[in-house]
Formats: sequence, structure tokens, C-alpha cells
Amino acid sequence: MQAYILSIDQGTTSSRALLVDQDGNVAHSEQQEFAQYFPNDGWVEHDPREIWKTTLSTASKVLQHAKGLSGNVEAIGITNQRETTIVWDRHTGEPVYNAIVWQDRRTADVCRSLNDPGTSEVIQDKTGLLLDPYFSATKLAWILDQVPGARQRANRGDLAFGTVDAFLIWHLTGGASHATDATNASRTMMFNIRTNEWDRELLKLFSVPENCLPEVKDCADNFGVADSRVLGQALPILGVAGDQQAALFGQACFEPGMLKSTYGTGCFLVINTGAVLVKSRHRMLSTIGYRLDGQTHYAMEGSIFVAGAVMQWLRDELHVFKDSEESAELAQSLEDNCGVYMVPALTGLGAPHWLPDARGAVFGMTRDTGKAQLARAALESVAYQSADLLEAIQSDGGSINRLRIDGGMTNNSWFCQFLSDILDLPVDRPANTETTALGAAYLAGLKCGLYASLESISKNWRAGPAFEPRMDAEQRKQHLKCWKKAVDMVARFAKR
Repeated sequence: MQAYILSIDQGTTSSRALLVDQDGNVAHSEQQEFAQYFPNDGWVEHDPREIWKTTLSTASKVLQHAKGLSGNVEAIGITNQRETTIVWDRHTGEPVYNAIVWQDRRTADVCRSLNDPGTSEVIQDKTGLLLDPYFSATKLAWILDQVPGARQRANRGDLAFGTVDAFLIWHLTGGASHATDATNASRTMMFNIRTNEWDRELLKLFSVPENCLPEVKDCADNFGVADSRVLGQALPILGVAGDQQAALFGQACFEPGMLKSTYGTGCFLVINTGAVLVKSRHRMLSTIGYRLDGQTHYAMEGSIFVAGAVMQWLRDELHVFKDSEESAELAQSLEDNCGVYMVPALTGLGAPHWLPDARGAVFGMTRDTGKAQLARAALESVAYQSADLLEAIQSDGGSINRLRIDGGMTNNSWFCQFLSDILDLPVDRPANTETTALGAAYLAGLKCGLYASLESISKNWRAGPAFEPRMDAEQRKQHLKCWKKAVDMVARFAKR
């Protein structure tokens, strides 16, 4: 009889639930988008009630579908948008403010005020992160300080903080479990990734009371049982990881040096560094890749804030195209980019630039510039940003010979080929690109005994199309030269 995992993939623009069998096949999936709120320049928010409502709806529909199949749903795995910050009342479950999304830049001034060499060094040494509004700590402090009475309630122990995974676990278990995993904790800028505990020096720095923080567990662990009154059946929650670490796990990048890049709302390139915590000299992040049986496996990461989000912006705000398929057709309709370059810094620039005040720009437009040029420039911009990340990793000593990719943008084969051309690197797209959801399912399956080892999970990885570089070296060099010039101009404008 087949065994299944309910994999909850709560992302930046939608909530998804997938029924994954033990061979890594998706038997059924449901998805619901939810609203994005932009109350001020650089601010990005979600309604936590919508996050919960869409998660519950999609998960319930998948479990209903599972009743018609031969086999049992054994457990739940959860993966989520990282760094997004939610504070809620422990007694009612009601959020005290909207979720402040990872893309949000409202605390840039706070980060600048703290950014002396000594403080930055302490933060990077303990957390592997750079002092930036991207991470949860300053977001949490902002909520406690700006929402009337929130800090007093937190000090009394009446409020709970969590990244999205902890918020979902709390609601799924009917408030019985306030927990997160090591990967999500490692993105808060309050968790010491060397000692694997909340760091009191950092909590004092950011004025965060320890009593509002969740318990930190392994990625494959017992996070509580989903209440039967919530989902209609009691299911253990046994696997949790932030979306990019889940994708690393789902891509079976278990050996040091293995590299994956996910192209969703943002782009995140992650390399497994094994038991070694590598401190980047080129503004990349050190982080926890996954933690199993108390053993920490580290990774190095480069984060691009806007990847698929720029395509969504062109679709929804400018109405350049109707769907991703049309964007690919527009890009392919041109012989070249016509000299048009887009820097999609709609919410600042991430690694390796770390410019929270940068904003988007398009260079090289003429009277002939139209939809096709804009669509192509947007797609190309994601590849150029990836080249910046790869250059930084290689400068830090990383030896890269292949790249595994996943995420919604990788369904566009034109983009995958251009990515391979610009990186001058073979690119592998797996047969199943649902690697983020697979990672959460594999972690839960590992805990409940569906998989005996990481090796058994590796056997589930199946190759899809491979893309080999074929661009002339001089043409590649010229593209990257123009891109770096465009980024430099955006950086200078941000300092006006």
C-alpha cells in the first residue's frame, strides 16, 4: 500500500499543498494566491489570516482527495517563506499586526544605526548573516515598538513570535506547539548557528524578550500533532525547513560542494559546505543547510530579492503579458536584447550588493522598445544576478562544475538556456521541479521511517533536461559588462 506525505509549501505569493508519495511523485496538489500589501515605499506585508486560511483550504482539499486513493497519509511536512515575521496572541491566535515580509525594507535606517564594524562582526560571526532588514530581528523589534501595547504584552508572555512555519504549526496544533526548525531560526539574526541556540547578546541588541521565541528543533523532528478538529484527521508534523533549505534537501544536495538555485519570487543559490561553517569574504551568507539528529550541516547562500517577482510585476502592474508562457515567447521573438538591461531592484538589491535603498531601473530604451524587450530584459536580469552570486561563491573558494535548478521560472527553457550561457556552466533541471515541497516531504518521511537514509532519498532524484553553455565568450563578457554598469548606476542613484 502506498504511503503519502502532506507537504505544505507556504510561499510569498501563494499557499500550496501537495500529496507526495514515497517515490517523490506528486499525486495531487492545490494552490491559492493571496494579496500582497505595500503600505509605504519599500514595505511589503501579508495578512496572516489569509496565510492561514489559504494554507488550511489547500491542505484540506488535498486530504479530501487522498481519501479516494489507495494508501495512507503518514505525516505532514512544512516549508515556508523565510524571514517573514509574525507576532500573535498566545491566547487567541490573533496576529497583532500584518506579517512583515522578507522583502520589506522598513528597518533599513535601524540597521544603518547599528552598523558599526564591531556589531556587524559579532552578528556575522554568530549568525552567518549580514546586518540587513531582510532578516527577522529588526522586523520583530519594529512590531513590538510600533504596535501600541505590544512590547508590554510580550514582556508579560502574552505574545508569540514566529516565522511562517511556527505560525502554521501553532494553528495546526490548536496552540499546543510553538516550535520552529534550525533552518528558519538561522534566518532570524537572533540564533547562534555555532551553538544552535537563541543568543542572549543578540536578543539584548535587538530588544527582543526571549519568552516570545519558539522552541528550535531538528528539521526532521516531532513538531506536534495537527488537531483532528483542524484538518479532519490527526497527523504528526514531522518535517520542517525554510523554503531554500527544503529545496537543497529536495534536490538531494547532500555532499559538500553540491549547488542548487531556486527561481521563485526571489532567487536563492545555496551550496552545501558540510560540517564546515564557511565565512564569506564576498558578502555571501553562511547558514544552516539542515540539522538532523542534532548534527548541523552548513551552507553558503546568495539571496536575490526579485526574480519571478519582476515577471509578476510586468504581468499584473504593466500588463506586458498574460502568463509566463507568453513571456517566454516574447523573449524568443528577438535575436538579441536590443541593448536593453533591467535592474529589478523593486525591493532593494540582495547579495552580493546589499543595497536596501536601491530601486529598479531600465537602461537602453529607445522608441522601438516594447513588450518583447521588457520581457527579455527581465528574464535576463535574473541570470545576471545569478552570475554575481556564482562569482562571489567562486571567489570564496567554491569549486563549481554543475548547477541544479528548480522553481517556477525554470519551466521556461529559454531562460534555462540563457542562464547556462551567462554562467558558462552546465545546468540540470530535475524531472520533478517541485523540489521545495519534496524537501519538506522527504524530511517528514525520514522521521516517520519512509526513508532509511539520505542515500535512499538521493535515489529519488531524476534528471530532466540538461542545458550546456553555447554563448560566445566575448558576447558573455559584453553582457556582464553592461549589467555591472547598470547596477553601478542604480547604486549611485540610491545614494543621492
